[in-house]
Amino acid sequence: MTQPLTIDFVSDIACPWCAIGLSSLQLALSRLGDAVDAQIVVHPFELNPQMGPQGEAIVEYLGKKYGRTPEQIAETQAMIRERGASVGFDFGPRAHVYNTFDAHRLLHWAGLEGKQLPLKLALLRAYHSDGKDPSNHDVLAEAAQSVGLDAHAARNVLQNGDYADEVRAEEREFQSHGIQSVPAIIFNRRYLVSGGQPVETFEQVIQQILAEG
Repeated sequence: MTQPLTIDFVSDIACPWCAIGLSSLQLALSRLGDAVDAQIVVHPFELNPQMGPQGEAIVEYLGKKYGRTPEQIAETQAMIRERGASVGFDFGPRAHVYNTFDAHRLLHWAGLEGKQLPLKLALLRAYHSDGKDPSNHDVLAEAAQSVGLDAHAARNVLQNGDYADEVRAEEREFQSHGIQSVPAIIFNRRYLVSGGQPVETFEQVIQQILAEG
């Protein structure tokens, strides 16, 4: 018998582990097949909320934020590429970090249009695979169009500042629940799994939840 499962996926486009986590989660769901009818709802989180419109070089940014050396950053990126490849996500060279607030506004709109998850995946690929700027409205409109959304409507959302209040409210809500890092994956609004976990971990968690009914 197929069991329904609600999955709240709190994440940021700028987060490589979010790309890994979402790909891993989807693989786990595909392995479970007809046992589960999952609905993934994407929620906003900003790793770099104060980032200016021009962005910042990733080595300088991570060096300042976490005290990492260029060598450490290169090692981490190599590990991330390897982990991504293991779940079918291709990481390209990411040399820059950008503000993602407009992308989150567009994702909120895409949710109203029934295209949120496809747009999330398109934006993750645009930034992490292709090195595009997810704060650029042309990049965002192109991603929207690629998943069947109206590019002109997407531009209107971006230019008019639509859904800014809704995104801020969602960010505050999840922070008030103790979410301080991403990805944070909440199953049936009860079970929290953090980080870009392996496929097997997600599969085991979901099976356990289904067994508990």
